[in-house]
Parts: sequence; structure tokens; C-alpha cells
Amino acid sequence: MATLNALNIPDELYAQLQELAKAENSSVDAQVITILQKALQTTTQPTQDERYKNVPKLLEEIRLRRENRRTDVEWPDSTALIREDRDR
Repeated sequence: MATLNALNIPDELYAQLQELAKAENSSVDAQVITILQKALQTTTQPTQDERYKNVPKLLEEIRLRRENRRTDVEWPDSTALIREDRDR
């Protein structure tokens, strides 16, 4: 495992790290690693071109879901339900 030495960390920032580590019952090193991992895992918003590239894929998924949906479900007649509700 590589070692990273951070120099010149502001006292206020280090104090916040210590408080966070204490609240999480971990070390400052572990907190720094966790924060770095979370920061590096965040994804940026896709550009408009990237979103448009996904449209055909999404449309194909929608088509497949419609074809594979269950049709054996018998839904009650809404008119009968409304009449029943009014008769109460």
C-alpha cells in the first residue's frame, strides 16, 4: 500500500477531520481514505450528446418490457368500482 504524506493541512481542517474520526470511531487516516474514495467515485453529469446516445438503448428496453409484461392480470371494471363507491 502506498503512503501519502499531506503537508500544510490547515489546523481548522485537521480539527474537523479529528472530530469526524472521533464521531465515526475511526482514525484520521481512515477518514481521509473514506473521503477520498467517496470523492473519486462520484460521477459527473453526462453531456447532452451522451444522453442522446442513451435514447435508443432506453427505447429498446421499454419495448422489451412492454413485450414481456404480464397480460394474464384481470383488472376490475372501473365503472363498477365507481358505482360501488357511490352506493356506499
